[in-house]
Amino acid sequence: MSSDEVKTVRDGAVLTITLDRPHDQHRLTREVLLELQAIVDDLAGDPDVQAVVISGSGDEFFSMGILNPIVRARYTKEQILELVRIANRLYDAIETLPQIVIAALNGAARAGAAEMSLACDIRLAAAHATWALPEALWGGHPGAGGPVRLPSIVGRARALELICTGRELDAAEMLRLGLVLDVYPADRLRAEAHALATRIGASGPLATRAAKRITRVRTLPGFGEARTLSDTLRHALEWSHDVDEGMAAHRENRPPTFQGR
Repeated sequence: MSSDEVKTVRDGAVLTITLDRPHDQHRLTREVLLELQAIVDDLAGDPDVQAVVISGSGDEFFSMGILNPIVRARYTKEQILELVRIANRLYDAIETLPQIVIAALNGAARAGAAEMSLACDIRLAAAHATWALPEALWGGHPGAGGPVRLPSIVGRARALELICTGRELDAAEMLRLGLVLDVYPADRLRAEAHALATRIGASGPLATRAAKRITRVRTLPGFGEARTLSDTLRHALEWSHDVDEGMAAHRENRPPTFQGR
């Protein structure tokens, strides 16, 4: 199901998905999200693929996400919320795939793309990769699962610090916090991700798929409620003064004046 913007390569039991929009920093447009959804829907019923690798082409950006203040200006608030709903549906589907999904962070991962990486089972990073959820700096909060998934990976306190400051992590800190499993030189990242996926694919599929189901069920209590709350709060936030102020301040290159309303 490869296209000009989303490329797929099958190698035995491993499927590699590559975001290929270098002119736009691999941004997750509505079309890209829907393409990824179609691929994931097919994977859900594929008994032969046992591991999936998701990365970006080149070595500068994994993806700059879905929306930033410049991009947001092109959309109505209803269109923005639709994009968030599409992303949430996709990320939930990635998380519930029977296959083990590896995010190979080959560069900067921002906002909605960082949230997509949280829906993957394993994250690997190039030594120069960075990761951030900057939405609070723009007056918003991550709306595609970040506040739901991040605490179980780095702990509640660290998740709140990262979300509420929008602070960028380098690869060394990602590794220290357990956000990524390993860090590799940029020229080795994809090969190492594929090698790990191949080792997983060589194991018994009943075993690996069962292990994923069991570990996911262990984390399920409260997940659905948190996701519902996230959708409700994100919808209300879109019509707030602070979101509009945050977007305007970013575009005008000035500090925002938030009013909490």
